Amino acid sequence: MASKDGNKPAGGSSSGRAPILPLQLPSNIARLPSADRREKLRILEALLFAAAEPLDETSLAKHLGAKDDVKQLLDELQSLYSGRGVNLIHVAGKWAFRTAEDLSFLLEHYSVDQRKLSKAALETLAIIAYHQPVTRAEIEEIRGVSTSKGSLDVLLEIGWVRLRGRRRAPGRPVTYGTTEAFLEHFGFDSVRDLPGLAELKGAGLLDSNLPPGFAVPEPDDSLVLREDEVPLEEEEPAGEPAPEQEEPLESGEPEEQAEEQEDEDAEPPLRAASGG
Repeated sequence: MASKDGNKPAGGSSSGRAPILPLQLPSNIARLPSADRREKLRILEALLFAAAEPLDETSLAKHLGAKDDVKQLLDELQSLYSGRGVNLIHVAGKWAFRTAEDLSFLLEHYSVDQRKLSKAALETLAIIAYHQPVTRAEIEEIRGVSTSKGSLDVLLEIGWVRLRGRRRAPGRPVTYGTTEAFLEHFGFDSVRDLPGLAELKGAGLLDSNLPPGFAVPEPDDSLVLREDEVPLEEEEPAGEPAPEQEEPLESGEPEEQAEEQEDEDAEPPLRAASGG
């Protein structure tokens, strides 16, 4: 409707429709000039879409200007994709597009299943994740049974566990830790995102009657060796014995030994398409 002087109402349109308001962004995201922002978001979107694996912010920044705030742009792009069938997520300290969790059932027919790990291998993986860096002897002490070389070999072959270094102790035993592939597979941004004591109890994975002083260790997968570790390739000081070869202990309950033997004889993990 025109005003008395014949001019169109301010902010209106010839069709009488309400003006289209700009997209509301979270308060922690600054709006860049429209054309410039859109182009930078398109660049990041294209790089992440075509990447075969998650990308870190340093790699993405190489394709933008020196003064561009990559983290801010990624947060904005993540917000734009939050309600879509594909989401932008932060995993293992990097960024990647993933199918929205509530739509994952649609792709089950096309998913690639990994062979399930045995109970012994899962326990070993959990101990390494929470107690890293940890040696095989320390894993056996926590589990209360001997750990076959097969369990560790399977985890190493999958790529979820790595050799960190050697402990500064007699025999220089190897220390184990988790990898980025472990974080990516389980959807953790950091190893510190592993469930804590309250979450484990709430999920029924821990007994409600725990001994006094019981605590879940705070995981740390830092690439820097600790003071009680030395590099794998470091030569032995003169006069010290060569590193011992770790062999399975003879002790252990019969059922556990049988389970470990299954790990020893198992073929390496295979990846096969489910549903043909």
